[in-house]
Amino acid sequence: MNFDPAEAPAATGTPGWHVDHGRALVGTEPPGDPVPGGDWERACAVLRDYQFTDHERLRGFFRPDDELIGRDMLLEGRFGVLRFHLGVRVTAVVDEVRDGTRVWGWTYDTLRGHLEQGRLTYEVVKDLASGQVEFVIRAYSRPARIPNPVYRLGFALFGRGVQLEFYHRAGQRVRDLVGAARAGRPLPEPVPGPDGIAAAPQDSPRHWTDAVAVLVRHPGA
Repeated sequence: MNFDPAEAPAATGTPGWHVDHGRALVGTEPPGDPVPGGDWERACAVLRDYQFTDHERLRGFFRPDDELIGRDMLLEGRFGVLRFHLGVRVTAVVDEVRDGTRVWGWTYDTLRGHLEQGRLTYEVVKDLASGQVEFVIRAYSRPARIPNPVYRLGFALFGRGVQLEFYHRAGQRVRDLVGAARAGRPLPEPVPGPDGIAAAPQDSPRHWTDAVAVLVRHPGA
């Protein structure tokens, strides 16, 4: 990890940190426990397999056969012709009933070399009284130390906007995939290559800039 969790912000407004909490309604079921094969389980599958990212901005690479807890993931941030390689590790999995809701999700922490320092939690939450199913993001982050002045300036100018855009599009994509599955379309699944590594989202096409992209490893210190 590239930060000390003891330094985590106590609340929104902690100097130097962004603290975010986003929710998106992605489906509805009858009240009570999740319906087998219903919207809650569909959303959990999308979340488990990291199929909710917008491939134009971010792709993930991981070994699907690894246990979720402790899984290392390489994220590829895509900005113009730049490809930033950013490491994260899954540090917690939640599977519980909490305050009248059924919750499943997981958390990752940033690793050394990431552009940011912090923790991000993704959850699928069903309100057991209303039946509403939501995709929830909770996160705190701050910029890491970025040695390259050009990347440091670019992150200062565009990083926060791209981050908020990612949160918004993730909720949209979960809702779209759950809706498509409800209509009979199979959910995307990770397809590992010969080396056991899968790229997510599974349906992300190659972009024309990939042929000339500049790969940036360890952009943060």
